[in-house]
Amino acid sequence: MAAQETVDHKYVYDFAEGNKDQKDLLGGKGANLAEMTNLGLPVPPGFTITTTACQAYLATGKEPAGLADQISSHLDALERAMGRTLGDPVDPLLVSVRSGAKFSMPGMMETVLNVGLNDRSVVGLARQAHGPAGADSSGGNERFAWDSYRRLIQMFGKTVCDVPGEDFEHALDDAKRAKGSDLDLDLDADDLRALVATFKEIFHRHTGREFPQEPREQLDLAIRAVFESWNAERAVIYRRQERLPAEAGTAVNVVAMVFGNLGADSGTGVAFTRDPASGAQGIYGDYLANAQGEDVVSGIRNTVPLQELERIDRRSYNELLDYMARLERHYKDLCDIEFTIERGKLWMLQTRVGKRTAAAAFNIAGQLVDEGLIDLDEALHRVNGAQLAQLMFPRFKLDHEFQPVAKGIGASPGAAVGKVVFTSARAVELAGQGEAVILVRRETNPDDLNGMIAAQGILTSRGGKTSHAAVVARGMGKTCVSGADDLEVDIPGKRFTVAGKTVREGDVVSIDGTTGKVYLGEVPVMPSEVVQYFEGTLDPERTDDALVRAVHRIMTHADARRRLAVRTNADTKADAARARRFGAQGIGLCRTEHMFLGDRRELVERLILASTDADREQALAALLPLQRADFIEIFREMNGLPVTVRLIDPPLHEFLPPLEQLAVDVAVAQERGEDAAREEALLAAVRRMHEENPMLGLRGVRLGLVIPGLFAMQVRAITEAAVSVTESGGSAFPEIMVPLVGAVQELETVRTETEKIIAEVVGGSGVEVLIGTMIEVPRAALTAGQIAEAAQFFSFGTNDLTQMAWGFSRDDVEGAFFWRYLELGIFGISPFESIDRDGVGRLVRIAAKEGRAARSELKLGVCGEHGGDPDSVHFFHEVGLDYVSCSPFRVPVARLEAGRAAVETVGSDSR
Repeated sequence: MAAQETVDHKYVYDFAEGNKDQKDLLGGKGANLAEMTNLGLPVPPGFTITTTACQAYLATGKEPAGLADQISSHLDALERAMGRTLGDPVDPLLVSVRSGAKFSMPGMMETVLNVGLNDRSVVGLARQAHGPAGADSSGGNERFAWDSYRRLIQMFGKTVCDVPGEDFEHALDDAKRAKGSDLDLDLDADDLRALVATFKEIFHRHTGREFPQEPREQLDLAIRAVFESWNAERAVIYRRQERLPAEAGTAVNVVAMVFGNLGADSGTGVAFTRDPASGAQGIYGDYLANAQGEDVVSGIRNTVPLQELERIDRRSYNELLDYMARLERHYKDLCDIEFTIERGKLWMLQTRVGKRTAAAAFNIAGQLVDEGLIDLDEALHRVNGAQLAQLMFPRFKLDHEFQPVAKGIGASPGAAVGKVVFTSARAVELAGQGEAVILVRRETNPDDLNGMIAAQGILTSRGGKTSHAAVVARGMGKTCVSGADDLEVDIPGKRFTVAGKTVREGDVVSIDGTTGKVYLGEVPVMPSEVVQYFEGTLDPERTDDALVRAVHRIMTHADARRRLAVRTNADTKADAARARRFGAQGIGLCRTEHMFLGDRRELVERLILASTDADREQALAALLPLQRADFIEIFREMNGLPVTVRLIDPPLHEFLPPLEQLAVDVAVAQERGEDAAREEALLAAVRRMHEENPMLGLRGVRLGLVIPGLFAMQVRAITEAAVSVTESGGSAFPEIMVPLVGAVQELETVRTETEKIIAEVVGGSGVEVLIGTMIEVPRAALTAGQIAEAAQFFSFGTNDLTQMAWGFSRDDVEGAFFWRYLELGIFGISPFESIDRDGVGRLVRIAAKEGRAARSELKLGVCGEHGGDPDSVHFFHEVGLDYVSCSPFRVPVARLEAGRAAVETVGSDSR
């Protein structure tokens, strides 16, 4: 951004100038600080530097023109409001410099506290008149001042100047060891003064300069560090994990410091207006006396429950409950609140709509409907398919044999089993080898993010529900137990001890993120109550399970609101039955090639080896009744619902042994003098049919046109099965799908033969059979108007469409280089997991539009893996498809997301 374009741009806003709806500009933290200020809550004065300033800085590597002057102007106003000057040697104003993106990214970006302290102002801070009761004779508090100074050097050094954080931590540990204590609270003013000197030496050793003494220089450098932390590795990884936009940038909040570490009548805490783990109403949170905020969220000291504050400071406790109630009513949602008490004065430092577990999301949404704060449409908007999928994961099946060895805080629900690892790097390494792992730490920090993503669950010996491990795990849907303080964790020794037992790296443990219990060994799992509800074995009207009732209520509303039908991909009676119980409205993809496996391979061999028309027809005649029986089972299971049957798609040689194996078998048999006529014939057939790239070769419609009678046999089996089911009192609605069509002439040729067979078999039974095609070749999408003239329906095969549009082989590329593409930001997510809207999605949009223009009644669906992906479902709703089809287990997810898509479309239209 050119300087002349930014001179007059407003980059800095006082808290009183903003509101909660300006998150794009002020970030989540700044917008909510402004909102609390406007509500009259006690917020320390401050100002917000906008995300646009960050974007300009990251684009050019320098501050945009005018920003420095605007910061100076607002800093002057802040100093007037506080009656103190930044870094004044007598009565200094100190400020915090905090990140604040639009979306919550807990612990991923930087914060610097106590900016403004230096060798002179630390003395003034110690002598301030507002020092705590019990301070020294001068009315100040030397310990507090020197503790604040060492925190500044430590945070500034690590955050702004890349000084290794462990160097500061080791020096702090040495000071505590010399004092004979494990607690930093036991260090007195003299100890901390000496520690400051040590920290300054560490700073100088790594940076080659003295710790900056000019307060404004500290402020400017801290602001730049926060800007730059937007592109720090952990922030980038987190955004990719959570699918957050990379271009948004972060705001920076400069706030007058208030101190929770002034003594016993001060402290800091985090509060939730409802339990973020379960959604239960009540008082939830953590409090830590004589501490600053990072002591709570880092988990380095174990907190006390928020209820303890009533005993410690009843007045502040009552004020806090009042503010919590006001904020929840105002935001109409669970609020996550940070606060500090400075010598009995309560200050509100932050609020945001709180991260919650999947169970809490559904429970809270239902509660807020009951309380009249939101309607069912809004409740549906506040949950998502990823959360529902989490609720369908299994839970532990416990009996008397399994006794917990420890109990911590159930910070993020779920049942996780895996091998113990003690470092993020080891977690990533073993997970990459296919191992399930549990990451065990004393407490996690943002540098552990890669390991947390790789692990099945996280177990810490320190921290509470608001520690770093808990907050990040809840956001990712990972099982987490925190604060299991019976564990003695030895990171260098790669072990922990508990209940007299030693658990080493590689040993298996099981953790329950709901109860907080830790078990040695592998605990078996059982289906969740939500799955039992979908299976129909748990009646939502009769159960005491509030979560099941909440899921039922929201799913019922989603079904009432959605326009998209949801079908399933199923090839067997069992899959069809489960999908129907899960709410499937038909089968969108029945793969017939799966019916050629097992003991039917011999018949396929006979078909391939047929040397005459008679031999081929004999093989097909043998396959016909088997296929017919398969379809009868499926049609009966889906009685009254449509079933889309895809004619055989893969190359026939995939049903034969591999070329290399056959060659070895023939050679061995010949060496032994054995009869190898069958193997030799197969080998010759496989060599004859061998292709360098079979997925782009003789398969799908091409195979049906080359092998006479193959498609005809399948069409006859499908139609005869439908007639049989109908004549026995059932109702069958078959849809025959021709795969891999790239030209309308291919479909027309198959359709001519197919219609003759259908007319012959159906007779007067009344069975109606639709004929359509799978759109999976880019040319088919681009000529959809022509193909629609010969098709009654399209089903988008987005797996192959993605492969062919990108030129990727899904079997190879995900392990070969996708990891690098994700790392570099080329992909935000694999295009095989969520549809590429700009490329593959555009092909779908073109085909849907041109197909419907040619045939208005054309039925449109999707049967690739994307049919069960939440974000993709919204795209298919937007494009105007009639249905999505997905695996049976994903059917509830697709139902929910189809309802959300309909509600959000209406909401967008109304706006």
